[in-house]
Amino acid sequence: MKAVIVQELERSYDKVEALKGISFEVDQGEIFGIIGPDGAGKTTLFRILTTLLLADSGFASVDGNEVVKDYKSIRKKIGYMPGRFSLYQDLTVEENLKIFASIFKTTIEENYHLIKDIYQQIEPFKKRKAGALSGGMKQKLALSCALIHKPVVLFLDEPTTGVDPVSRKEFWDMLDKLKHQGITILVSTPYMDEASLCNRIGLIQDGNFLKIDTPENIINQYENVLLAAQSNQMSKLLKDLRTEEDINTCFAFGDSHHITIKKESLAENGGNFSIDKLTMDLSNKGHKDIHIEPIKAGIEDCFMELAK
Repeated sequence: MKAVIVQELERSYDKVEALKGISFEVDQGEIFGIIGPDGAGKTTLFRILTTLLLADSGFASVDGNEVVKDYKSIRKKIGYMPGRFSLYQDLTVEENLKIFASIFKTTIEENYHLIKDIYQQIEPFKKRKAGALSGGMKQKLALSCALIHKPVVLFLDEPTTGVDPVSRKEFWDMLDKLKHQGITILVSTPYMDEASLCNRIGLIQDGNFLKIDTPENIINQYENVLLAAQSNQMSKLLKDLRTEEDINTCFAFGDSHHITIKKESLAENGGNFSIDKLTMDLSNKGHKDIHIEPIKAGIEDCFMELAK
């Protein structure tokens, strides 16, 4: 049995189509990442799957239960961590956890083994009010509350947004341990670098999935010639690269610009593009310290190509 099944799911807000007939399935015990920018439809999808929002049309089930007809059953067996911190800010860490445990008719002690690795990091602050916690500690408390009733499927909506890099790494280490305990995890994120930490991912844009596969397969299917370019004038370099006749696309990526070459410009297709020629063109435009080299595509490069 699949942990999650979605078929032709649609949802609109007035004239804005948030989801445009998307379909996918999630296997039991895997981490499935939904990767895309703000406004792509990630939160709408999660709110439908967690029975908080009705779809306009389509079908969705979680652990064999249909999201509309069986919503009461679903709410007992899922954990949901929304993107915005939604716990009781004026209650302490311990009080928040006790409330969530009591809602599901369990106790902290009964399922402590599930949250032990996470909760131990915030237990020294258990008497501190939730509103006074740092971003990383709030994240750990929210995850503990979502896990305290031993959910079958865990939904995490952009859980690492606004969290420091160290806490982000710790969080993903926690998710890997939870997966090995048999919990199915759906996690949405705008961070492309987190895609590689999932078993499979769906790249989403404007309410549509561009691609669903393992991160490795998506990268291996990237067919363009990809180069990274740098010079002493990075802003000017971006503009100048986009005027080069052999260049298909050019985007800023951290400390370099990633460029793809038009297929007809490649030597094997009869073109005359070369890195030396491009370097010379840029030098003639006043650039110095020019460095251009072939690179392997990442998930963000694949996303940009698919979204184009």
